Amino acid sequence: MGGTGHMVVRLEPGLHLIATPIGAARDITLRALDILASADVLAAEDTRTLRHLMEIHGIPLGNRPLVAYHDHNGAQAGPRLLAALAEGKSVAYASEAGTPLVSDPGYQLARDAIAHGLTVRAAPGPSAALAALMVSGLPSDRFLFVGFPPSSGGARQSFLEGIARADATVILYESPKRIHRLLDELGQFVEGTRKMTLCRELTKRFEENLHGTLQDLIGMLADREVKGELVLLVDRAPAQVAGEDEIDLALRQALKAHRVKEAAAMIAGAFGVPKRDVYQRALTLSEHMAGEADAAGDGKAGL
Repeated sequence: MGGTGHMVVRLEPGLHLIATPIGAARDITLRALDILASADVLAAEDTRTLRHLMEIHGIPLGNRPLVAYHDHNGAQAGPRLLAALAEGKSVAYASEAGTPLVSDPGYQLARDAIAHGLTVRAAPGPSAALAALMVSGLPSDRFLFVGFPPSSGGARQSFLEGIARADATVILYESPKRIHRLLDELGQFVEGTRKMTLCRELTKRFEENLHGTLQDLIGMLADREVKGELVLLVDRAPAQVAGEDEIDLALRQALKAHRVKEAAAMIAGAFGVPKRDVYQRALTLSEHMAGEADAAGDGKAGL
């Protein structure tokens, strides 16, 4: 036992992945602290964050190497860490916050270690995705973590379509600057009544969890500048109880008195299906109905 009260033991050689607090500094396991006190080499996504965490818990770095490993230096730092592992040393890698490899650059390091036949171990702990699922009130028997949305283009459209169709609670991360855009665009793929939870600043002083439908969340954030780390959770897609024929029949009636966009919104809300899908169907039906009207007119003119 060291002077800090943390167990200093001979660690098994290999890569030890350590989950670190996402907010409250005491949200770290005793085992993780023991590993930080004992590892031959320390590596971190952000070395300043790890140094601060170790200082809070009274763990000295001593003369041990502390290596930065992140998206921008993996090609340089990775071989150095793999060499240490090949020499039979223990290497502890810590995420900046949360669980390594979950939206974190440690994935490549772990994959390379495995490819070289080296041992990889996990010291599980905090995870923003799982903490958000715990407080969301949404089904947890099946969930899908999808990370950050693509910024634009076809990849973003496919991403949003996947969320709309998922038969599991979807968990994603988003920045405060882009959350309004994300919710607005989700409205094109997901029915407005879909239940969601937006978690902000989990385990921190100003933690806030907003629960409601997609439309509720859009309203809650309408005139608000959002700050802090965000996790958005989206309920699974509803069971499709209405068939295409039933939806088409309702659309035909609605299109007789309303424009395409209005009719699509009405029917999407009534049947609980994504507005975007109904809008595309309404466009097609509107063209067919126009063609039928023209044909009927031509027939009368020939009489």
